[in-house]
Amino acid sequence: MARPHTDLEAGREQLIDIVIATIEERGTSVITMTELAARAGMSTANLYRYFESKEAMVEAVAERWFQPKVAIMEEVVSGDLPPRRKMYEFFARRFTLMKDEWERDPVAFSTYVELGRENFEQVRSYVDLGDHYLSLIIGEAMADGHFGGLSVDETLSLVNQMVGSYVNIGAMEMVMPKLTTEKLARIVDAIFDGLSATDRGARAVSGLRAA
Repeated sequence: MARPHTDLEAGREQLIDIVIATIEERGTSVITMTELAARAGMSTANLYRYFESKEAMVEAVAERWFQPKVAIMEEVVSGDLPPRRKMYEFFARRFTLMKDEWERDPVAFSTYVELGRENFEQVRSYVDLGDHYLSLIIGEAMADGHFGGLSVDETLSLVNQMVGSYVNIGAMEMVMPKLTTEKLARIVDAIFDGLSATDRGARAVSGLRAA
């Protein structure tokens, strides 16, 4: 975490620490501005110097939680790995970090899942950022001849569906014990070896049928 440059920034970081400690202590994502002020030993009016609203407080907590994940994405995308390895690292490194968080405190992890669901508009920008970086990797792969006949957006949607349980914390939480980086590597290999617009016989021609 970057060192705060002003007293106001330092105060904000201390308040975020209190919010996170409260969330993890109680196992619930519900915390009001009044409660935060009381825990911080300040008036509610003073608290609004640091966060103009509860939404701003949630955004600050989300920024703290996503910060190391964003750093991983930026490092992977800017690196010189080939696209296949880059896509694997893009997902595997974040998954490993989040699995460590889950193993350390499953209740706290569930609370962050709940917080994200309740405040999706505040975290949407991080989802969009992940899609942006993944699109860059897909573009590099396409330049190497992969994903023939598909657009970047089509490929992005398909890849997200195929690896959703390794990046979506809600889906991840439900099947975490079954998720491994070895399985993820096989999924990424399958994406690069087989994903294209070519119809290989799976698509129905005249409707679905039992046999």
